[in-house]
Amino acid sequence: MARKANSSLFLEEWLRDVSGSSLVKQNSAPSARSIIQAWSEIRESLQTQKFDTRYLQALRALVSSESTIHVADPQAKLLTSILALREVSLPSESYALVLRLLYVWIRKSFRPSQALVGSAVQAIRSVLYDRRDLKPEPGLVAQSVLVSGAFAFVPSLSGELKILSLELLCRLLEEEECSLVGSQEELVPVVLAGIGYALSSSIDAHYFKLLDFLFGVWMKDDGPRGSVTHGLMILHLVEWVVSGYMRSNNVNKMSLFANEVLETLKAKYAAFAVFMAAAGVLRASAAGISNGAQIVSKLRSVAEKRMESVAQLLLSSGNVTLATMQREVPLLKCFAIALARCGSVSPSAPLLLCLASALLTQVFPLGQIYESFCKGLTGPELIWVREHLSDVIFKESGAITGAFCNQYVSASEENKYIVERMIWGFCQNLYLQHRQIALMLRGVDDTLLGDIEKIAESSFLMVVVFALAVTKQWLNPIVSEERKMETSVKILVSFSCVEYFRHIRLPEYMETIREVISRVQENDATCVSFVESIPAYDSLTSPKDLFMQRIEYEWSRDDVQTSRILFYLRVIPTCIARLSASAFRRVVASTMFLYIGHPNRKVARASHTLLVAFLSSAKESEEDERNQLKEQLVFYYMQRSLELYPEITPFEGLASGVAALTRHLPAGSPAIFYSVHSLVEKASTFDTDALQGRKSDSGNEILELLLRLVSLVDIQVLPYLMKSLAQLILKLPKERQNMVLGELYSQVAESDDVIRKPSLVSWLQSLNYVCSNNRTTGSTSGLLTDISNQLAAQL
Repeated sequence: MARKANSSLFLEEWLRDVSGSSLVKQNSAPSARSIIQAWSEIRESLQTQKFDTRYLQALRALVSSESTIHVADPQAKLLTSILALREVSLPSESYALVLRLLYVWIRKSFRPSQALVGSAVQAIRSVLYDRRDLKPEPGLVAQSVLVSGAFAFVPSLSGELKILSLELLCRLLEEEECSLVGSQEELVPVVLAGIGYALSSSIDAHYFKLLDFLFGVWMKDDGPRGSVTHGLMILHLVEWVVSGYMRSNNVNKMSLFANEVLETLKAKYAAFAVFMAAAGVLRASAAGISNGAQIVSKLRSVAEKRMESVAQLLLSSGNVTLATMQREVPLLKCFAIALARCGSVSPSAPLLLCLASALLTQVFPLGQIYESFCKGLTGPELIWVREHLSDVIFKESGAITGAFCNQYVSASEENKYIVERMIWGFCQNLYLQHRQIALMLRGVDDTLLGDIEKIAESSFLMVVVFALAVTKQWLNPIVSEERKMETSVKILVSFSCVEYFRHIRLPEYMETIREVISRVQENDATCVSFVESIPAYDSLTSPKDLFMQRIEYEWSRDDVQTSRILFYLRVIPTCIARLSASAFRRVVASTMFLYIGHPNRKVARASHTLLVAFLSSAKESEEDERNQLKEQLVFYYMQRSLELYPEITPFEGLASGVAALTRHLPAGSPAIFYSVHSLVEKASTFDTDALQGRKSDSGNEILELLLRLVSLVDIQVLPYLMKSLAQLILKLPKERQNMVLGELYSQVAESDDVIRKPSLVSWLQSLNYVCSNNRTTGSTSGLLTDISNQLAAQL
């Protein structure tokens, strides 16, 4: 938000600051000696009538120090004398510098001399209109407007002198020289500040002329071209002026402003300028100034109505920019930034819809960027993307989003539904379009891609904040359960689409996710609806909506798609109990197994976790079907996991999956036998060194997993596991055998399974004997068979 009005001595500098167009100044604080020397040079030049480079340098030095110097009445008299010279030719630049110093004098003087002000006004008039050898330049005209307005603003000045100053200012505005201001952007705040001072004068003279120029100059062919920057200057200028009216309880001026500017949209007034003025009125009234409560209330009312009428006009135009009297102005941008800065505004459907459009097309112009690529534009042609990052409308995207959410909260159900669909559609398009751009630009133009993703990352924040506002509306009892469920799915799907851009942990994101998932967990149909939104397997591996002729597609390198699927892999386990076995088989299983093979281990682990969640889930209405599917999935799961181990499959993911299947499959399940067999077979593929963990931990990890299963598998599988373990252990060197046996003894000793424990101890004692005394293959094989038979009989 901008700083409060009246926080700067020089109004034009404040306008530059709050509009984001401040000039960069690198002036060091001048010494007292240098200032004295500069005044001395000017005084000597006047005495000798020689205005050489020393004189010009002295003026420049003083102006560059304007924020720190004080111009007293004697010095102002010296400057006025220079302007009053008739027969002497001065450097053209010096006139504007002298006027600038007179402006510093009048703004910093507590009670300036009335006579001196009168002399200064006459001297300025003489320079502009009596000097035939001098053609006023834009800078001189602008400074004349500024200082004339500042004279009229001085409280202690007589009414006669104020009228004299206002007449000079209005004459400047009316004559063609002021059109020169439109050719130099840096002079616009100077002229606007002069008008602001004049409007704030205690004299009503020329008030309507000033308003006509302020709101009509943008319509003239030779005037300045309206922009967001100019709109912000108008907003804060009106804020400054109206705040002054409120503090002084100037009811007459407030009424005049309301009647002339806000109550009727005049054809000669630019719509964007009036709209920004209305926003300035709201901002001023929100400052808490209590004088004239009735007129302030009227001002707010007519300002809100004017903003709503302009919004309605904008909606009816059907364009993101509105052509008004042949002067095209980015009104939608002005609309967004005005609503962000003006404070609270009464709810209105046109305001809500315009804000939604502004966010999705102007604040986050991603659709325009992606469309540019479709038209074949390249990086150099998209330099505006980088410029957008420093644009004031993008910098204030958070405030604009806040204003949008405030309007949404009080909207009708119909309009809420409209803007929700706009936001959810934006997320879908962002996902579909950014996938292509990311695949095309990564490694080719990373700078441009980074700029685009900065815009997209900010749009993610907008989506999250809006989604939270949506969920908070569910506290309203009139919202139907059907609407809540439908919106829950929409939010989850939208979050999946923008997941790629989530790089920070947001409390709003977590709060929304918790609320939405709690809704999904309440209803089977809602759960299925969400799960069925996951992209189809064929579209993941062979998409038909990408520029396949321009890129060689690899599903595992599609980071945008991977982020979306990772979102599903993480969310589906939270509602897995609501998901039928048939839906899991039809929609989820193939994608889960595909991403088990993703080279990003975080993604692969999430796939293992999803399988674990399904294996551990139960649904009474389909127990047999669910168990049958679990058995079927385990066979392929072990094949898929072990063929990718250890290069891709993370051990912790595999271990959690194996542990889950041993716990949750029926006792004696063939799938468990198959899993043990697969693990043993995989372990046997590692050489002796790998099995010992010297070259790789992979074989050692598999062995440790098999050891862990001793306390997990059911008694029907245990004999087979023991026999398989014995075969592996006997292949180990003696030192490693002792270590493994020690681990097994500890595991058995800590077990409280009174049924299996004696048999396991007996088996371990026999295995220990073999490891210590017998190393021949034949006898070892025979003994293992005996041990296995003995254990089976005991169990």
